[in-house]
Amino acid sequence: MAKKEKTKTAKRGVKREPRHDRAAIIMQLFRSFPQRKFALKTLAAQSGGADRDGRYQTKAIVYQMVEEGIVEATAASTFRLAAKSLPTMEGVAQMLASGSLYVIVEGVDKDIFVDRRNAGHALDGDRVKVAITRRRASGDPEGQIVEVVERAERNWVGTVEKTRSHAFVRIASKNMPVDIFLDKGVDKLADGDKVVVRIVSWEPESKCPTGRVVDVLGKEGDNNAEMHAILAEFNLPYEFPKEVNREAERISDKISDKERASRRDFREVITFTIDPADAKDFDDALSLRMLDNGNYEVGVHIADVTHYVQEGSLVEQEARERATSVYLVDRTIPMLPERLSNELCSLRPGEEKLCFSAVFELTPEATIVKEWFGRTIILSNRRFTYEEAQEIIEGAEGDFRDEILILNGLARKLRARRFAQGSIGFDREEAKFHLDENGKPLGVYFKVQKEANQLIEEFMLQANRSVSAFIGAKKNKQGKAKTYVYRVHEEPDADKLARFANFILKFGYYFDARKGREVANQLNSLMGQIKGKSEENLVSILAVRTMQKAYYSTHNLGHYGLGFDYYSHFTSPIRRYPDMMLHRLLAHYLEGGHSVDAEVVEELCDHSSEMEARAAEAERASVKYKMVEFMRDRVGEEFEGSISGVTEWGIYVELEETHIEGMVAMRDLGNEFFLFDEEEYAAVGSRSGRKFVLGDRVRIKVKGADLRLKQLDFEMVGSYDAKGAWWPIKNEEESPHDNSKRGRREARKRR
Repeated sequence: MAKKEKTKTAKRGVKREPRHDRAAIIMQLFRSFPQRKFALKTLAAQSGGADRDGRYQTKAIVYQMVEEGIVEATAASTFRLAAKSLPTMEGVAQMLASGSLYVIVEGVDKDIFVDRRNAGHALDGDRVKVAITRRRASGDPEGQIVEVVERAERNWVGTVEKTRSHAFVRIASKNMPVDIFLDKGVDKLADGDKVVVRIVSWEPESKCPTGRVVDVLGKEGDNNAEMHAILAEFNLPYEFPKEVNREAERISDKISDKERASRRDFREVITFTIDPADAKDFDDALSLRMLDNGNYEVGVHIADVTHYVQEGSLVEQEARERATSVYLVDRTIPMLPERLSNELCSLRPGEEKLCFSAVFELTPEATIVKEWFGRTIILSNRRFTYEEAQEIIEGAEGDFRDEILILNGLARKLRARRFAQGSIGFDREEAKFHLDENGKPLGVYFKVQKEANQLIEEFMLQANRSVSAFIGAKKNKQGKAKTYVYRVHEEPDADKLARFANFILKFGYYFDARKGREVANQLNSLMGQIKGKSEENLVSILAVRTMQKAYYSTHNLGHYGLGFDYYSHFTSPIRRYPDMMLHRLLAHYLEGGHSVDAEVVEELCDHSSEMEARAAEAERASVKYKMVEFMRDRVGEEFEGSISGVTEWGIYVELEETHIEGMVAMRDLGNEFFLFDEEEYAAVGSRSGRKFVLGDRVRIKVKGADLRLKQLDFEMVGSYDAKGAWWPIKNEEESPHDNSKRGRREARKRR
């Protein structure tokens, strides 16, 4: 038979390829076309012949490649090059609610999309290796996770769900698409327990990872448990380690005569604090003294935290790690233990306190003619709340009335000069909740900034500005500025400004600045024009969104929003670690010290910026939770609002009376398919052409309130046009909403 087959093949004129040559050709085919799926018959034909013997050899070669992991089988009995055989890049996974993810690779412009089927058990924050397997219709890369290089060191928060034999933790986060299985310690857990869990393994064949419980926070729905859960979700601490508290308790409150003598003495100068009524720590105070030449000496006195918190101590290490205090809707999680924040470093009246101060001599026109920086000792005469100081400003009698009025007059002039020089003022109403003793929201109110707040703000800004300019102007022997911690705010993005200018035209406002200080001038003018108008809140929000985010850096790039060439944070070392860093650097340079290692300081700046952003996210999450909790009893009720955001998946609506925000899903917008128009900030109806545009006044019904996801679902009732005419949403059964793939294709064609 072999002889006949050989003769038959020879007659056909087909030259048989040796097996090793066929393997090389097949390998070359896979590598040349990494995204293509090959049938065995095709591979056989391309590598030397698809006769029976050729197909047999090809099958053996390909299955050997599959076994070695070089090639993988796909649907319909085809084969393609395995992802691990492709070139890979390393990046960080950013998980989506669907279970798909993006891999962010440093130095690569486009993030790499990975479908959940190819996610390879990667989770949010994991460092992974990814191979690009194809290009999507948009041209963006799509890939497959080849390896999880390093699991993100993070905790997950969720609720325990028990069966007879198993226990799972259902994770509340939108970027965690699977539950976590518990295999140990489940006997002490109960259904509905809110827990913190850490992943310990994820076997390749398992649908979900295995974890262990790190902490039990309480029952789902309990206010303390939910607030601690938010902190844990963002990997923020909710209590101090015992050893840190013990070290803090051992810090002495005694001030030696030697320490007093080494400081500039302000104990006989009128000094007071002005803070919120519920404040527990007072980290800044103002002093005022009239000078013989008719000028004023104003002292900005800041708690000298670094006197008590020594470098290398446990308290210092904990403060560095936390980097900031966290302000949730109902509580403050301090950066420093209470022994320091509420006692030793709090500038309480009637107590000698150690400070780091910026002292200014100002003319009656608020021109600074002299400044001094250094360590001081003070004795506060009075603690004012903002409300008490405001009453005096508005004409009431009270303690130190003359001093408050003089300081307020100086602050007004400093403020007017600052805005004239290009500082931007955004007046955005800040919603707060009235809470009962159990943390349940009873009502919403708005925090109002009055002159008493602005008085303090203006002198704090001046201190921050002057201290950073004082150090920033100093040069070393090589002519370089000394290493310092700056608060940086860069110029706004030109594309965002252009979109903003285009949007506000619908309200009749013209904005044509592209860059430089003219943008600031026009923004200030715009803020004045919208004051008191219905669109004020929305336009203010969008204006803020055009701005860059501020951050900490050793590189002085100025502060665009304030219009300052030099700016840093000096005035809140109780609640911000960068302020502690700045105090140490200032003391070091005042003593004639050389410039410190910029790389070390920059790392601490990066960490502080990251922790600040994380704390802000946690604060927003706590506010969202209370918003959902407040609206839970209002499901089915209707409210007026305005469209505050438009995305591919839905329309966000902010309610007029409370500024509470929820979402109307695109699928719930009536009987036609709506498409997202990014340029117009709009959702556009596929048949009618009807538009829902950012800023439109609408009426919604509260459809659902999910506390677990901190999510409000709204249903659109109707909208008002520019003339105030009412346009209802129709939901006739005979004209069903077509959300099928075919329906979406037809909608795009019509568009």
